[in-house]
Amino acid sequence: MIPKRIQFYLYITLTLIVIIFSCQKNNNEANQPKETKKEIERLITTADQFNKEEKFDSAFYYYNETKLTANPKTDIEKIAFSLLKMSEIQQNNGDYIGSEATATEAIQYINKAHNLDYTWTIYRILGINYFSTYNFKASIDCYQKAYQLKTDRKRKIAMKNNIALVYREQKKYKNAIQIFESILKEKEIRDNPLLFSKVLDNLGSCYTSVNNPLASDFLHHGLEIRLKLKDNLGLGMSYIHLSQFYEKSNSALSEKYARLGYENFTEANCIDYRLNSLELIIKNTDGYELKKNSLKYISLVDSLFEVRQKSKNEFARIKYDSKREKDENLKLKANKTENELQLERQKNRNTVSYIIIAFTLFLILVLYFYLTSRANKDKIEATYQSETRISKKLHDELANDIYHTMAFAENKNLALAENKEQLLNHLDAIYSRTRDISKENSPIVTTEEYVFYLKEMISGFDTCNINLLINGLDTISWNDIEKNKKIAVYRVLQELLVNMKKHSNATLVGISFKKTKRDIHINYTDNGKGINANGMTFKNGLQNAENRILAIKGEIQIDATPEKGFKVQFKFPI
Repeated sequence: MIPKRIQFYLYITLTLIVIIFSCQKNNNEANQPKETKKEIERLITTADQFNKEEKFDSAFYYYNETKLTANPKTDIEKIAFSLLKMSEIQQNNGDYIGSEATATEAIQYINKAHNLDYTWTIYRILGINYFSTYNFKASIDCYQKAYQLKTDRKRKIAMKNNIALVYREQKKYKNAIQIFESILKEKEIRDNPLLFSKVLDNLGSCYTSVNNPLASDFLHHGLEIRLKLKDNLGLGMSYIHLSQFYEKSNSALSEKYARLGYENFTEANCIDYRLNSLELIIKNTDGYELKKNSLKYISLVDSLFEVRQKSKNEFARIKYDSKREKDENLKLKANKTENELQLERQKNRNTVSYIIIAFTLFLILVLYFYLTSRANKDKIEATYQSETRISKKLHDELANDIYHTMAFAENKNLALAENKEQLLNHLDAIYSRTRDISKENSPIVTTEEYVFYLKEMISGFDTCNINLLINGLDTISWNDIEKNKKIAVYRVLQELLVNMKKHSNATLVGISFKKTKRDIHINYTDNGKGINANGMTFKNGLQNAENRILAIKGEIQIDATPEKGFKVQFKFPI
């Protein structure tokens, strides 16, 4: 138990350390580097320029740099804008899954920015992504959320048109026709030739699917407007829908419109729609033309997959490289800032450090003296116990023998030979007992000569009345055994042999040693009178033996039956 005074000093030291680290943390937070608005504006301007020039990889890179550079607390709108643009670029390049992930990341910033334009745009982007990955229900949900926003009429019409396109893809032509017919009446649509032709064409396509005779009029009307506008993408869509209209009634005319659609989609660089055109061409051709167009279709599919896969990989690489570069820059800036802060705070920290060092040294000294005092106390107590035990032995055993010998010498005529011989026998017994006590408390040799001294100790109990057998002692490499374990073995066997000599009246004693992979096993057996196990209390020698084995993490078992000998088995790890 550490004294209360030492606990108090330790508490003071820890409190000072906590205060220092708290100050350091606050200083670090107060001195975080701030990105300038000019840098963010520069990045966005560069990204917009590349996006306008259709250099999408470069545009994606700079939008991503803007997101990483901007402060997520103060530049929320900049981050939201950059993520929206990145999502649109991925979508336009066919990476719908990547676009969805980027758009989902943008939602948290858009919710904080409270920008209606951004909210409408994110729903539109997600709606298109879900539509392109055939998740029509989610697509309609997004379009409906965008429609419900308080935006201008033109945007609401756009969302209704997109919902109708999803219904058409789901073959819910009745729902689609109802929406297309309603928006065709809108002033914003009729005043805009591009939008008007688009709705006419979409409505004509739906009429085709339900065999409505008005389909031809709507499709040709839309085509006429698009021919005037010279809109390649729109013309391609009109030709595709006319090809579908004539697919069952006039295959030659269907093939003609499909080829015109293919040419216009090629001019507009729309690979997906080129594939749709080729499908219609293949359906209306045979022989060599069928094979030729089929090979062209396969080649175009492979090319489309390769281009889109490269785009996906490129966008993923830009994100990864930018994040890694940002992390490295942050580390460098953090190191630089930390060095500057270290210099600024060094003077104050030195003073506090000296205080801490002083307290630490003081605590070390206090703990040293405390532990030294405790060790000395334990040593004195152990010495006292040892002296008490030796004193008891001298009093209980040796003193009694000396007293009886002195009484014998005073009361007997030592001139007689038999009295003289008996006196000598008494003196010899006293000498033997003195030697035994000396051996029990003498230091134990644990060097390479350990086995020799252990044998000598055991052999000292081998008398004319006691036959002592040792087995397996030399099979164990005692040099590999720890010193404290060798001492424990020596003392335990010594205790057992002393108890045997004093109390058991044994004539035969066996001690065997055995080594396994992990343990040393030692068995002690004698044919003495044994003891009563039920009433046995581990005191004196047996208690000492048990404590020594437990101290070296060993196990001990005592098997004793009155008049049937005494057995002790113990083992300990190597």
